[in-house]
Amino acid sequence: MSNPTPEVYEQGKGMDAHNQVMREIRSRKEASYDPHEPTRVWLDEDNTPGGVKTSLTIILNTGGCRWARAGGCTMCGYVAESVDGGSVSHDAIMDQIDVCLEHEADNADEPADLIKIYTSGSFLDEREVDAESRRAIAETFGDRERIVLESLPDFVDREKIGDFTRHGLDTDVAIGLETATDRVRHDCVNKYFDFADFEAACAEATAAAADASTDAAAGIKAYLLLKPPFLTESEAVEDMISSIERCADVEGCHTVSMNPCNVQRYTMVDELYFNDGYRPPWLWSVAHVLEETAGVDAIVVSDPVGHGSDRGPHNCGDCDDRVQTAIKDFDLRQDPTVFEQVSCDCELTWETVMSRERSFNQPLTH
Repeated sequence: MSNPTPEVYEQGKGMDAHNQVMREIRSRKEASYDPHEPTRVWLDEDNTPGGVKTSLTIILNTGGCRWARAGGCTMCGYVAESVDGGSVSHDAIMDQIDVCLEHEADNADEPADLIKIYTSGSFLDEREVDAESRRAIAETFGDRERIVLESLPDFVDREKIGDFTRHGLDTDVAIGLETATDRVRHDCVNKYFDFADFEAACAEATAAAADASTDAAAGIKAYLLLKPPFLTESEAVEDMISSIERCADVEGCHTVSMNPCNVQRYTMVDELYFNDGYRPPWLWSVAHVLEETAGVDAIVVSDPVGHGSDRGPHNCGDCDDRVQTAIKDFDLRQDPTVFEQVSCDCELTWETVMSRERSFNQPLTH
């Protein structure tokens, strides 16, 4: 990753000392990336307000999240995959879209109903994806049913969402809220905005739907982080349950995605992990949260990245795949009874961690 220039720094937001250290750590990344190729693209299925849909997920290669380039979140290393120089041209972004369409044509029988576009930053930040590219992408996928776009709440406004709804596209903005608790978001995640900013973004999405000249809907998909650094397993679970309940009560937020933390390179979590100061969450914690929040007025899903690995959410190793399968089943059916089908002796160890782990002795197990 190239060294960011001073003008991208967001001084006065978050922990300046942390940001300074993280800029140095992230500058060690020497790999370079082709601005004409997407970071990743794949086909899958997702639960949406309109039912389960086939999905094409696109991670665009951009200049990177502006907050991450300033130092950023304690757990996020995606900026290390960003293009050198801090920006990508319109033509290069559209080349990436063409690559993704070719992948879909080669691997799917028909076009996906749902398009999900991420930048590992903010798609609606015009320093990452300019207005010309945003509108061209809206037109490219205007014949699909639904689109999900990733953004920090700062950049969410009804006019930008309107670029998509005017094509008749149901449009969701995925916001990395991480937690509904401001103290945890500020001190454990080093994310600068407040829950009130998330609520304001939800209001913008609701207004965009009301303003749409078509029947297209618009809403918010909240991304929450299970077990940021400095929280015990039980504290993390308690905060996640509370956060899901609070998000579900906000008008305009129809889906909550719980993301169990994994250890990414060039992050504070990575530094803690290698000094025995952090363990990713248990998969039993994921299952427990999904069971406890199954009755909220929102779709609640989780996709544990790197499950079963030391650096990802895991149990004992023997039951990880079975629990992951149950989680995936829950995502599609929203039926908590799926977790009655899985058990393992290590569940007792997890229960001990939940009851006995304290801040001074975490992690109690690995």
